[in-house]
Amino acid sequence: MDRWLLAAGALAMAVAVGSGAYAAHAARVAAHPDARRLLDTAVLYMLVHGLGILAAGALARSSPSSWLAAAGALHLAGIVLFCGSLWVLALAGRSTGVAPAGGMAFIAGWLCLAVYALVKR
Repeated sequence: MDRWLLAAGALAMAVAVGSGAYAAHAARVAAHPDARRLLDTAVLYMLVHGLGILAAGALARSSPSSWLAAAGALHLAGIVLFCGSLWVLALAGRSTGVAPAGGMAFIAGWLCLAVYALVKR
């Protein structure tokens, strides 16, 4: 589990950096008038939650836990749903309607990390 979380977190961070570079140029040809802000927000959330996945993976190295696995999976789901939704809105001008579910996944992921910290022995 720890290797999966570390790999997923590292990939999320790599995609976030590449996305940030792309966003700096794509915002000029995007469908949404506020595309730059939307893309910047997506990249920021991807970076922050990629670090959350890495943290869960690093913790799982010494103390595997279903709470850590859930935290990593929820952060990854949040990245796909929330950040992906912002990208679609910015570049295609359409809302997917799943951004709130992604935000809730982010929150649940952090809560799973908190529970892990409280129940770890």
